[in-house]
Amino acid sequence: MQTGAPQDTDGLHCLVTGATGYIGGRLVPELLAAGHRVRCLARTPEKLRDHPWADSAEVVRGDVTDADSIAAAMDGIDVAYYLVHSLGTGAEFEEKDRRAAETFAEQACAAGVRRIVYLGGLTPRGVPEEELSRHLRSRAQVGHIFLDAPVPATVLRAAVIIGSGSASFEMLRYLTERLPVMVTPSWVRTRIQPIGVRDVLRYLVGSARMPAEVNRAFDIGGPDVVTYREMMRRYATVAGLRRRLIMPVPMLTPRLSSLWVGVVTPVPASLARPLTESLRHEVVCREHDIAQYVPDRAGQPLPSPLPFDESLALALRRVREADVVTRWSSASVPGAPSDPLPTDPDWAGGSLYQDERQLTVDAPREALWRVIESIGGDNGWYSFPLAWAVRGWLDRFVGGVGLRRGRRDAERLRIGDSLDFWRVEEIEPGHLLRLRAEMRLPGLAWLEMYAERDEDGRTRYRQRALFHPRGLSGHAYWWSVAPFHAVVFGGMARNITQAAAQSMSAPKKGRTHERRPDPPH
Repeated sequence: MQTGAPQDTDGLHCLVTGATGYIGGRLVPELLAAGHRVRCLARTPEKLRDHPWADSAEVVRGDVTDADSIAAAMDGIDVAYYLVHSLGTGAEFEEKDRRAAETFAEQACAAGVRRIVYLGGLTPRGVPEEELSRHLRSRAQVGHIFLDAPVPATVLRAAVIIGSGSASFEMLRYLTERLPVMVTPSWVRTRIQPIGVRDVLRYLVGSARMPAEVNRAFDIGGPDVVTYREMMRRYATVAGLRRRLIMPVPMLTPRLSSLWVGVVTPVPASLARPLTESLRHEVVCREHDIAQYVPDRAGQPLPSPLPFDESLALALRRVREADVVTRWSSASVPGAPSDPLPTDPDWAGGSLYQDERQLTVDAPREALWRVIESIGGDNGWYSFPLAWAVRGWLDRFVGGVGLRRGRRDAERLRIGDSLDFWRVEEIEPGHLLRLRAEMRLPGLAWLEMYAERDEDGRTRYRQRALFHPRGLSGHAYWWSVAPFHAVVFGGMARNITQAAAQSMSAPKKGRTHERRPDPPH
């Protein structure tokens, strides 16, 4: 969300990679508000189509691993923001990160870019890099690559980022809210210096204007140094919960810790593991030199850096007002399919199974669309909740995202939004919602929901489940679950149409809060 900061009359041309992710999606409007021009490099530009700032920024297709697309994206750029990583893409993610960073630095130099800005991780004091978690080691390696390159670089190093929708905040929130008594890993005693997302964005925007001679890393953090146990207790106080009883035990390994976090929170074990591994060592800022270039703002209604409790309160307010701009799940799940919906059954030389259902609805098309667009998350899937829950748990068990990612917004969807174990692939307001499955499957799956009018002018609900099998196991999977489609998909169609009809006689629901031009958090 734009902060309304005074615009720079001599704006720079900025390239933002990772604009579909949590930080990148919030940085773009901040740069625009500061008077800069912005170009976004995205593998799937369509995911940015529905963002409020989409018409104000240029979006180009490309990938940081492809030199040609980076070279084209760098043309005319003053400042290049590197906000991507390969975490979770497999055992070779460190090597992928290294190659991508080297390519990015080389192309920035060739294009005459003035500065590279990178957001990395805060590394523990006195710990050799070879002893760090692979996650932190890779982040440190990327920072070194940019600092050793010919183009001046600003490397910002942050620990835990607190903001509505961040993975660290949601992990903290769910652990504290769901478990009044906790047997926890020993890392809850580790000292951490968290930082609010609004300050991260402020430092990122301010880094664009650093003098040409500055080429260094900066530790960034809030004013509070706390243990994770204290963070949970302070969260409970800010959220109005009873005091939590927290009992650390030494036998929970990083792997067991990540599985434990994956069970209790929406954050899957694949993402929880690098987060928890990073908490094994103390991560506290060694300096605050960033203030020489991006000054602190003390004595104002929202001081900077923002204290931990205030960061929590702001993030909680956004969550409760359903005004979360981006979430940790905004970025695609590493390894998840991104293939577009096939339009031909012979696509890729294979089969395309489908389950299609149509029902007439005793309600206007607008009422039906409201039900369609609000599906998932706390609103549920209108069909056999136990079956959906079991499918979500099975997906978690095999390392998938499960059913608990929920929604970014309780009422509105946009392309690229995660929706439990689906992702919004296409949305035509008032007409079509297409979801692509991101659960672990032996094939590719989509779910389409349409609000239409038939030849007699009546409202019609049309629903299609599609599956493109991968190998013999894919065919076996489809036929093994086909007997349940009448219950799951048939029940969904009936309940959605009934909900649309019933909404016509129910009191109108709407948001009661006003959107305020507050800083992001």
